[in-house]
Amino acid sequence: MELRHLRYFTTAVWEGSVTKGAKRLNIAQPPLSRQIRQLEEEVGVLLLEPGSRPLRTTDAGRFFYEHALSILDRTEALLMMTRRVGHIERDRFGIGFVGSILYGPLPGMLRRFQSTYPSVRIDMQELTSVQQVTALKEGSIDVGFGRLHVEDPTIQREVLIEEPLVVALPIGHSLLDRAEPLSFAALISAPLIVYPVAPRPSYADQVLSLLKQRGLKPALVREVRELQTALGLVAAGVGVSIVPDAVQRFRREEIVYRALHDETATSPIIMFSRASDQSPEIAEFLKLVRELYRKSVRNVSRAEASAAISIKTN
Repeated sequence: MELRHLRYFTTAVWEGSVTKGAKRLNIAQPPLSRQIRQLEEEVGVLLLEPGSRPLRTTDAGRFFYEHALSILDRTEALLMMTRRVGHIERDRFGIGFVGSILYGPLPGMLRRFQSTYPSVRIDMQELTSVQQVTALKEGSIDVGFGRLHVEDPTIQREVLIEEPLVVALPIGHSLLDRAEPLSFAALISAPLIVYPVAPRPSYADQVLSLLKQRGLKPALVREVRELQTALGLVAAGVGVSIVPDAVQRFRREEIVYRALHDETATSPIIMFSRASDQSPEIAEFLKLVRELYRKSVRNVSRAEASAAISIKTN
């Protein structure tokens, strides 16, 4: 029995059809059927109910299917760890990130990590959350920072913070006449610039979902490739954009940022890592990340408390 037999069988069962399984595996249907029959002969019992449409497993087949998936998952973890060992030998540490993360504590983390491991070359890759999960599994990055919850049993996810959202408006916009935080309803009459346009799902879908949950639909949505393009269009007066709070550190005299009058309007910062990776560099970096994000949350809380006291005093 070879690993390919397990992949063939589990794919056919997952697809519910030998024909669909063959298409997904990019092989012809007759060879796949033969491989499954050979597997049944080797095991000594029927794994699939003869003639069932859609494809159904026998009791023995269900048992075999569950354990075959477990074996394939462990094999994938072994491959990832082997790649990781190869990367350590080359003194390389890969980090994936979405663009808006660069405006938060990440640069400070990298400086501290580099001072601890001066011989390690840090390789930064701008990737979407979905792309980061793939890159982790392939071994091209070791840690990722994204904003979408991506389900995968081989990937560990940790929400570091729920970051408030703010509105980026062009200078002179009529909404800037209001001193108070803005409501979502006040934004839908202006063209809304969201990013990235692809691949989806993405942060753009988070923003549009927030509006949909509140029964709101923007008059016009313009999708662009990246954050910098969105801010450039805001500066040009093309529309407004809803961005994470840390983006306010990107200063342009043509852009004004305003808070949203909705405490539930947040976007998570999620740290991704391989569940099976136990290397000391990974452990040290994850510890550093947690410390710095906890510190940033405490600083924000103190600033909010000071602001509240100031308002009461005045």
